[in-house]
Amino acid sequence: MSNIQEKIDQERDQARQVCDVSGSNSKECAAAWDAVEELQAEASHQRQSKKKNSLELYCDDNPDAAECRLYED
Repeated sequence: MSNIQEKIDQERDQARQVCDVSGSNSKECAAAWDAVEELQAEASHQRQSKKKNSLELYCDDNPDAAECRLYED
């Protein structure tokens, strides 16, 4: 998780530099901040990811177990 936070910080710094050079109303500035927002959204999704329950963990380790069989209709 810290890796994505470092990337967000880098992109934020880059966005500030782009906006200083090209102006805060430029397309380049907007695109740079869009990249920051996308990374922040990904970080949020990673934090919200559902943790596996004990059966799911068991089935990951034992996919051939009877309890882990999946049947198609």
